[in-house]
Amino acid sequence: MKSPQDGYCFSFPAVRGIQAGKPFYIATCPLSTIPKIFVFDEEEVPPELRAQRTLNKSRIPEMVRYLVENPKDYVFSALTVSVASTVIFEESDHNNTPNLGTLKVPMDAQILINDGQHRRAAIEAAIKEQPEIAHDNIAVLFFVDEGLKRSQQMFADLNKYAVKPSPSLAALYDSRDESAELARYLAQNVKPFEGFTEMEKSSISSKSGKLFTLSSLKQANRALLGKGVKDSFTEEEKQLAADYWQAVFAETPEWQMVINKELSPSQFRQEYVHAHGVGLHALGALGCSLITAQPDVWKETIKQLKNVDWRKSNPVWANRSMLHGKLSKASTNIMLTTNALKQSLSLSLTPEERALENKHIPSSEASNG
Repeated sequence: MKSPQDGYCFSFPAVRGIQAGKPFYIATCPLSTIPKIFVFDEEEVPPELRAQRTLNKSRIPEMVRYLVENPKDYVFSALTVSVASTVIFEESDHNNTPNLGTLKVPMDAQILINDGQHRRAAIEAAIKEQPEIAHDNIAVLFFVDEGLKRSQQMFADLNKYAVKPSPSLAALYDSRDESAELARYLAQNVKPFEGFTEMEKSSISSKSGKLFTLSSLKQANRALLGKGVKDSFTEEEKQLAADYWQAVFAETPEWQMVINKELSPSQFRQEYVHAHGVGLHALGALGCSLITAQPDVWKETIKQLKNVDWRKSNPVWANRSMLHGKLSKASTNIMLTTNALKQSLSLSLTPEERALENKHIPSSEASNG
């Protein structure tokens, strides 16, 4: 095994630490050096490690776009790498700081990325589109692993306890997602969402005093305004969303009963479809169809909502919101629930919606729905 004393080496200003009795090193590297030093070539990765580190190339464009669109306001966490070689750490004599110094790694040492191969690929692609970010820095965490004997377990350990935040929590803190911003605004200012929206969790416990999750409200707004995941919203569209949900609230007695403390949230969720994400999403999709078809008079038509029987026991919801006695949030069930609402407001179904009805709903139920 070669050491830095045997030839040319990379030198990194670094901090040394100890973990599990073994040294590790934290360095900062210019982004421009990342693709050059940390080469990711699947053919060079040992076969027993290769399957874990296969690039999911579909993830890269979104990460590149994030870097390119936010050159002054992005965050990339540290890369974690294993060095299959001995290294030298030369301590600095400055101010008697024993763990500050220079890490020297042989240029021909194999360096395997344990965590961050997608970030590395995104950095390489983003620099080509936005060259000025090449001067930024990223932290790199170095572990010495001669022969890469620990690398497989290290990869598993690094990913074992990684927990993705709930969609609601992500929406709560994401200032770049306009649909999340709209959901937060409605949750704080518009009935019935004000005070009754679960802002952190993506499910609601049976004893909770909340009615909706922030993530379900975000999805319902996208359906209402006909927006995709990355689409933006105009101020007029945001106001339209607020107006629509206020109009729906005015024609939904059960929502009003909960707000007025005449019906407990837990009983509401237990007995009614529109206490759940499938109902909220369907109401959003209904609004999209209604406002498109009747842009000038939709507020009159929406008043017919007060005649809808939202109880789970209502046969109309069988095979729509309800499957085998349980609510379903599958996209097909949301569409079928929307169909029932459109029919209750005497709105025509599209050919695609009619085909879905014919496929999933018995003819007698479809005609009565």
